[in-house]
Amino acid sequence: MGWAIHLHLVAAIAWIGGAFFMFMLGISLRNKEDQDAVYPRIGPIYGYFETGALILILISGITMINANGLVIVLFDTQVHNVVIDTLRLKLMIVAVIIVLTAVHFAISMMTLHKVKTPLQRFLSKASSMGIFILNLFVLHYAMVIRDIL
Repeated sequence: MGWAIHLHLVAAIAWIGGAFFMFMLGISLRNKEDQDAVYPRIGPIYGYFETGALILILISGITMINANGLVIVLFDTQVHNVVIDTLRLKLMIVAVIIVLTAVHFAISMMTLHKVKTPLQRFLSKASSMGIFILNLFVLHYAMVIRDIL
């Protein structure tokens, strides 16, 4: 498990750090022309970087779950303790983040050099904000699990 936890942490730092950067960029670029100049250049690079980080997080997380024999325990609804219940909650939030990431990535790539429709703009911003907020919860639950262990 040694390499997996290190890879997991580095990928999570990249994922969450990138989300913070894009969040701050979104707040600071209030002018539509500035956004149109910056996002088409940074967005695809960020998207591929973050997708890579998410894949590494998933691979290392699955590796750690398997290495610790937690697959059966996680799906056994009769097993309850603070660590397992917290890990279940964290994994449910991660599943929602994956869905939101897919929605955001698809819309972003479809509309890279096009004007978004109002629905696309809403879904893009809502999924982005959802990812950002849920990342904070995942980080919190990761710290809770680490404190317990």
